[in-house]
Amino acid sequence: MKKKNKNVQREKFQELLKRIRQDKGIRQIELAEKLGVPQSFISKYESGDRQLDILELRQVCQAIGIPLQEFIRELEDSLGESK
Repeated sequence: MKKKNKNVQREKFQELLKRIRQDKGIRQIELAEKLGVPQSFISKYESGDRQLDILELRQVCQAIGIPLQEFIRELEDSLGESK
């Protein structure tokens, strides 16, 4: 996988996380409180300064109120558009 393609995929991942959170009307600080983490944790993974592992992603999805499977489906749809 080319580095440029990987960066595009990572950006789409970050954008999707942020969009879903915003669509649910949840602010970063509110999500951070639900997860028991500092607001900077949310800011850093949305900006790409931090990467989530699959278990953290699952927790974020639960806190936002979206099934992990739905997030993955939306991500796959988004990535399919960039091919």
